[in-house]
Amino acid sequence: MESLTAPDRFLRMAVDLVNTRTLEPEKLVSPAALAEFLIDHGEPTADVTDDDLAAVQAVRERIRPVFHAEARDAVQILNGLLADYAVQPYLSDHDGAPWHLHVAKPDATWAEWLAANAALALSGFAATHGFTALDTCAAPDCERVFVNPAANRPRRFCTPTCSTRTRVATHRARRAGG
Repeated sequence: MESLTAPDRFLRMAVDLVNTRTLEPEKLVSPAALAEFLIDHGEPTADVTDDDLAAVQAVRERIRPVFHAEARDAVQILNGLLADYAVQPYLSDHDGAPWHLHVAKPDATWAEWLAANAALALSGFAATHGFTALDTCAAPDCERVFVNPAANRPRRFCTPTCSTRTRVATHRARRAGG
């Protein structure tokens, strides 16, 4: 994983967490899959249990509607997550890591940690770029979400693959119809 600032890392983590359950099969199917997700998103190690897995899946389902909601509803969801999970920020250098900022309580579970960081990252991104920058893929067969910092918001698809697939399907449908 490339080097990201903490807000960018947690923003990517929030998007990727929501995208672990789309039309494709569930990706967080075991504690090992959750540990791999956490490690892939910058955690040096991740000891997780079945309870952690269930709690993270529940947090994911609380975050998902942010990408589909109108601004006022998204604000309520994010403020609820922040109220439930975030704490006054504090600096930490635990486990030999360099100094870094924490926004979850020191003894937070993985779900609490993910919820606090994802809510803060999504809130900061939406405050900077607007809630229309939190989007869902326009492909009819895709449920993935993405963030779009471009000022004019030209992006409609999560990946070039979805864009191409949709364009080809539209072209074929036009040719077949006429």
